Amino acid sequence: MRILKIISASTLFTGLLLIASCSSKMNSKSEPTLSNIAEIKIDLNQELQTMDGFGASDAWRCQMVGKNWPLEKRNGIADLLFSKEVDKDGNPKGIGLSIWRFYLGAGSAEQGLNSGIADEWRRSECFQNPDGSYDWTKQAGQRWFLQAAKSRGVEKFLAFTISPPVQMTLNGKAFSPQKLNMNIKKGMLPNYADFLVETIDNLQRNEGITFDYLSPINEPQWDWMAGKNGLASQEGTPATNQEMFNFTKLLSERIHSKSLKTEIVLGEAAIINYLYENVNDESRDDQINTFFGSSSTNISQLPHVKKVITGHSYFSIWPVKDQISYREKLSSRLKQIDNLKYWQTEYSILEQLGEDVIPGSSGHQRDLGMKTALFAAQIIHNDIAVANASSWQWWTALSRADFKDGLIYLDDGTNNGSMIDGYCKNDGFYHDSKLLWAFGNYSRFVRPGMIRLQIENQKVEDGILLTAYKDVANKKVVIVAVNNNDSMKRYKLNLSGSVLIKKALTPYTTSETMSLKKGTDVTATSFEIPARAVVTYVGIYK
Repeated sequence: MRILKIISASTLFTGLLLIASCSSKMNSKSEPTLSNIAEIKIDLNQELQTMDGFGASDAWRCQMVGKNWPLEKRNGIADLLFSKEVDKDGNPKGIGLSIWRFYLGAGSAEQGLNSGIADEWRRSECFQNPDGSYDWTKQAGQRWFLQAAKSRGVEKFLAFTISPPVQMTLNGKAFSPQKLNMNIKKGMLPNYADFLVETIDNLQRNEGITFDYLSPINEPQWDWMAGKNGLASQEGTPATNQEMFNFTKLLSERIHSKSLKTEIVLGEAAIINYLYENVNDESRDDQINTFFGSSSTNISQLPHVKKVITGHSYFSIWPVKDQISYREKLSSRLKQIDNLKYWQTEYSILEQLGEDVIPGSSGHQRDLGMKTALFAAQIIHNDIAVANASSWQWWTALSRADFKDGLIYLDDGTNNGSMIDGYCKNDGFYHDSKLLWAFGNYSRFVRPGMIRLQIENQKVEDGILLTAYKDVANKKVVIVAVNNNDSMKRYKLNLSGSVLIKKALTPYTTSETMSLKKGTDVTATSFEIPARAVVTYVGIYK
């Protein structure tokens, strides 16, 4: 999640082009000949991971927008995030997220300034009152978006939390007073488990929503303590692996006793190397082995635990050679555990990268254009293609700050966003971004249950990143291409295991001038992937 420290990078953006995108020296002006038409070779029988979906989080901005903003604007935002409809020309109206992350707050909002969290947009309400009773009218704005997601056909819902309710914590706050262990009073862990399960059970009955997943611990490797000024940036608590195991066991028992279908997904590692290696000897790392290996803390046999480990892509993406290395190591470790899946469950740009990489050099300074979108698309690609992630989730759906942490951006019409009190709390303007639509090249077309396919002859030097998927039920093949080059590349599709109907592909392009725009069908034997674009090609096979 949002870390206070920034890791700098001295490597130039040429590294990104050489390793992930490679040469852009192709001449787009001359007509290509058969000899320089590259081949995409796909066998429908060479199956890789089954995809579980693409998502984003409602924290924390949906609480304000969903409760206070005019209904027309709320619906416009919801359409962009969730809609699977198309306009009269076949262009998608939204990116069709298939997973929506619902944040279960800890009660810092009710504390106001006494919470120790200065930014009211980073405080959250809690369904449980300090006396232990429940108020199901809380989190009204988030519940509005929950219903908006449901009505637009979102398939999966994930509840997550990052701190116990303040009445259960050691310091009565939603941030931690200590470095290593969970911020919870002695003997209160069962109460915390009861709170989460009771909340999910009641939300499901009150809202008509099935919560498929529960993520109970977030980035346990960070301390989540106040700064020197006594204030914290947000809610959060650390936790050791043993505490995570103990909590998961309690949750599993309580979910089972209520006959809920919710599955626990564990990890949410702050950096992915905490999943596969010993980082700092604080018993908060090597989590694949701890939770799914030959350990007394193995959770795979507990009821209602999904066999998936979750992690965040922060601080593992630059330089690109390290981005690849992190993911190769993660993939290698995952393969040692039978049927263990990996989900990338949170990312937005925090790293210091350089002005030549993205505008503003880092996560600061919002960018609605393609430079940031292409940078993020390459991370999505490598998480899926190298780390074999079966789900990819963006940190937060909305942002009101002058930052690169949202898919949709809010402002008052006079600047690029602010974090001052009251800013856009009750109304404002919303803006889509190329990042939203580039993410949509995956989320809109790669649906839960689709299977990633091996691309046999992908060449790094082509400078174009390709993943392919098949939809068995609807006989679709989907190819997502990320072209960070300044010139186009011509390809032909070599498909085995079946044949394409009409031998054609339908392109949907996100570029500086297009936002997931449906194009004219292209011939599968010769088609162009345009420069500086993310394109999804959809074909129907027999």
